[in-house]
Amino acid sequence: MRVLAVDTATEACSVALLSGDELIGRFAEGGRTHEQQILGMVEAVLAEAQVSLSMLDGIAASIGPGAFTGVRISVAVAQGLAFGAGLPTVPVTTLEALASQVMRGGAAHALACLDARMGEVYWACFAVDRGRGLGWSSAPRVGPPASVVLPVPGVYRGIGRGLAAYPALAALPGLDFDPKDGRALPNAREFATLGALRLALGEGLDPADLSPLYLRDKVALTEAERRQQKAQ
Repeated sequence: MRVLAVDTATEACSVALLSGDELIGRFAEGGRTHEQQILGMVEAVLAEAQVSLSMLDGIAASIGPGAFTGVRISVAVAQGLAFGAGLPTVPVTTLEALASQVMRGGAAHALACLDARMGEVYWACFAVDRGRGLGWSSAPRVGPPASVVLPVPGVYRGIGRGLAAYPALAALPGLDFDPKDGRALPNAREFATLGALRLALGEGLDPADLSPLYLRDKVALTEAERRQQKAQ
């Protein structure tokens, strides 16, 4: 199976192509904007693999949660490429892609946590699912760090910059957290792998049905809210 994956939902911009057992990727943080980089990355991985869009089985799209503009770019690029080549799309969340990094390393349960700014985090818990790569143990949520809870007894491996931004989260009972995982961001390599599993299960969508996962509508704090947060 050949699956192209694109992700621009967080600080990182990445593209990956899964072609059989080969996985080719590009990853960048900082520098040019995601909008300026993403299509060049797509061209680069396709050229390296000597594959055209028409030869793909589908496109895995990062649907968030993450930065509003980044999520929109990711979804729009996936839709545009898929429409042009007549391909199905498959949605994968940033939290799933994060959790997959530690679960691929052997963790049975994971807590994925991204810094949502404004004193909040995006988070969700996961368990291994052999058919789909992983399954939700809790729904994706946004809220203050104090709202993060592990849903069932067991050891959860923590990953994501939300844990680094709010160190108190690392002390959650039942959480196994390596500080190096606090630097992790979603990577299109994980989106491609998860996307291939779901395409094989018949979960591909018409590009028109692909939609972002925002979790919240608010993008900034008011001046009064910033003062209150600073005082706290």
